[in-house]
Amino acid sequence: MKNLLGCIGEYKKASILAPVSVTLEVILEVLIPLLMASLLDQGITLGNMDMILFYGVLLVAAAMASLACGVLSGNFAAVASSGFAKNLRKKMFYKVQDFSFTNIDRFSASSLVTRLTTDVTNVQNAYQMVIRVAVRAPIMLISAFIMACKINARLALIYLAIIPVLGLILGFIIKIAHPIFMRVFKTYDKLNNVVQENVHGIRVVKSFVREDFENQKFDEISGSIYKDFNKVEKILAFNSPAMQSCVYACMLLISWFGAHMIVSGTMTTGELTSMFTYTMQILMSLMMLSMIFVMVTMSKASVERISEVLEEQPDIADVSNPVMEVPNGSITFEHVSFSYSKDMERLSLKDIQLDIKAGETVGIIGGTGSAKSTLVQLIPRLYDVTEGVLKVGGIDVRRYDLEVLRDAVSMVLQKNVLFSGTIKENLRWGNAGATDEEMIHACRLSQADDFIKAFPDGYDTYIEQGGSNVSGGQKQRICIARALLKKPKILILDDSTSAVDTRTDALIQKAFAQEIPDTTKIIIAQRISSVQNADKIIVMDNGRISAVGTHDELLSSSSIYQEVYYSQVKGDSDNE
Repeated sequence: MKNLLGCIGEYKKASILAPVSVTLEVILEVLIPLLMASLLDQGITLGNMDMILFYGVLLVAAAMASLACGVLSGNFAAVASSGFAKNLRKKMFYKVQDFSFTNIDRFSASSLVTRLTTDVTNVQNAYQMVIRVAVRAPIMLISAFIMACKINARLALIYLAIIPVLGLILGFIIKIAHPIFMRVFKTYDKLNNVVQENVHGIRVVKSFVREDFENQKFDEISGSIYKDFNKVEKILAFNSPAMQSCVYACMLLISWFGAHMIVSGTMTTGELTSMFTYTMQILMSLMMLSMIFVMVTMSKASVERISEVLEEQPDIADVSNPVMEVPNGSITFEHVSFSYSKDMERLSLKDIQLDIKAGETVGIIGGTGSAKSTLVQLIPRLYDVTEGVLKVGGIDVRRYDLEVLRDAVSMVLQKNVLFSGTIKENLRWGNAGATDEEMIHACRLSQADDFIKAFPDGYDTYIEQGGSNVSGGQKQRICIARALLKKPKILILDDSTSAVDTRTDALIQKAFAQEIPDTTKIIIAQRISSVQNADKIIVMDNGRISAVGTHDELLSSSSIYQEVYYSQVKGDSDNE
């Protein structure tokens, strides 16, 4: 709750004025029945026109003032709750930006989307209800009960008999409903995941004619949400008839006993009319409280899910007095081991010993699952080593300021991502202040300039979400250019030329050698041709370094390298 309340921020004033306005509204509403009783008993019953005018004017003034306070309270509550939700989303989003890959792995993308949207909306609605209705209901309840006691204490005791009954009903509803809401929101995560996968992979779905399968999958999850919501709504539906039963029971009892009191002369007609009004106010307040309990029950599940994100501690953080400059692009692995689960029995990388000099070009090959990507993801601290030391520029990467380290390392991941916007806007992710000339130069190095200029709008061509309107090879070359614009000390290409032809791949490697000789270049590839001219080639096997050497050295000494090389040479000759 402390994390959530901190999001009120600049909306504290509105959050305070909303309950203040509600309090004034309630006081005026409670006074109105009293004024009505005086109007009846001292004016209408006695035929006193002066008193009728006097109390009539007071009634109109009280009603108008109550209306104004109600409008103000609604406005303040809307501003406060919307602002609270805005700050909460911002805080969650910023928190996610600080997550390491390990933290992100604990939450699925669909789950984070649900928490940032549906869960925040539930909390927003609950907050608006708390600062308005939750203030109004108890004040109205207490004030109306005091006024009812003032008119006739014996009749007011009827209300006290109803409250325990309502409390038991609400307790029963909340106990059953809360676990269902928790289950529903988790199912929402699955639904969002299905929709996200379907929209992202719609071309694959259509090419394999799997629309029926996707529809069935969606229907099953959507049906599960329907069943849970249907069940919980049936439980919540008991709230309204229970409240109505209590209201009518009170009305009947007050009518019965009040009629006898009027006959016996111990109560006036005006007082009985006021008692009816206070009865409705008290029981409406109880109904409001029941609605609050229902909303709080629903939002409690959302609060818990939001708190999980806000309380998640990033596994990777800056140390005190971090190093603010990367001297060069040298990389040293000193007996490095790594496990995603932090379990030393389940290591992805095992005792890696490696030294890469600044400016070297290093190729990495290995079979699927040999931990090639894992190895390079440790360099910019996307993950932290589990055991051993990893140095960049001769300094342990854990001693660097994270932003400084990652600015010095450009990484083109296996899954290339382009964002909605123009090609220029995507390129400037690498360097926000890059000039047109710098962008064109980077694109020439990545062999992207020619096809970009062929587009009608050139560098102002709009890229659809995920880069769906460019080919895989074009996307890869734009991503490489984006990485080059950072002017990094270390450039990592994680199988990021797999979709380009061998001639273009060779031109990219040649451009790297000529234009960025001082940049350390690490190239993960499946094709031997992509790495055979590297200064050294690392052969990975089952999380270990199997061999290190030049193309010729490995061809004579490494059985794994020989197998890959000859299979590709044979495949090329067969294709010819």
